[in-house]
Amino acid sequence: MLFYILRRIASAISVVVVTLVASFGLFFVAPTDPAGVICGQRCTPERYNEISKSLNLDQPVVDQVTDYLKGLVTERTFTSGGLSIKCPAPCLGYSYTLGQPVTKLIGQALPVTISIVLGGAVVYLIVGILAGIIAARRRGTTMDRFMVGSALGINAVPYFVVALLVSLYATFLPRSGYHPFLENPATWATGLLAAWLTLGLTNAASYTRYARASMIETLGEDYIRTARSKGISERRVVYRHGLRAAITPVATIFGLDLAFQLTGAIFTEALFGLPGLGMLTLRAFNQYDLPVLMGGVLIGSVVLVAMNLVIDVLYTILDPRVRLG
Repeated sequence: MLFYILRRIASAISVVVVTLVASFGLFFVAPTDPAGVICGQRCTPERYNEISKSLNLDQPVVDQVTDYLKGLVTERTFTSGGLSIKCPAPCLGYSYTLGQPVTKLIGQALPVTISIVLGGAVVYLIVGILAGIIAARRRGTTMDRFMVGSALGINAVPYFVVALLVSLYATFLPRSGYHPFLENPATWATGLLAAWLTLGLTNAASYTRYARASMIETLGEDYIRTARSKGISERRVVYRHGLRAAITPVATIFGLDLAFQLTGAIFTEALFGLPGLGMLTLRAFNQYDLPVLMGGVLIGSVVLVAMNLVIDVLYTILDPRVRLG
């Protein structure tokens, strides 16, 4: 198992590096002038030369990529307005538009996105899995048809429409806003409640269907019938024996959903006024802030490959029949 994990880590690092090099070529080596794009329309020659030299845009492409990769493990120095600005490792570049290191900008935005996504995940996992189990145990009944029909109806409405309606008309919910968790946990939770409920309840519909289908299949297995024939209580059969096997495919979907939500929570952040990673990336796109876009791509690729690795390892914990190799 250790060899498998090490091999997957090496594979994940190679994927991240390839993604990084490809993104670097797309942003900085494309037939455009990166320094001019970053500097903007009212760019003076001094400012242009300063950006070009600080980002090594006047060097060969191989040297540019090498310097960027070195910045992930060593300190880099940038020049802005005649001042030398140190960017400690891991350094993802410097935003001349916002006047701050990219690492600092992402460090401020990432906790917001993580708070939104994890809070929503708690809601849709609890609601979705419990609803799916109830529907599976009452297969073919009115309760089952109601839950499946409700899930299909919610899934038919685009997420951004639901989020927009909640942000406009759910005035009974606390006003949205982000406050650091360590300063005041209660205020932190209150400001994110609307986003959590919106993200959680809309995604719970999908997890209800996933959990129901998986639970129906699991409850028909021979070992479940054997457990029932031994006189084990129905609650223990369902929640201890059945749920452990049924949760495995749901965990796969959850891991991928969590990764995509961490890198794409832009609708939630925009509609609820939360300054997360999605809003930072969108602002960078509108302002042609290439270093910030590069940082966003790097974070996104790391999250995706890391979640895939975690899912593979989690399989062996959730389902003893799975062995890594």
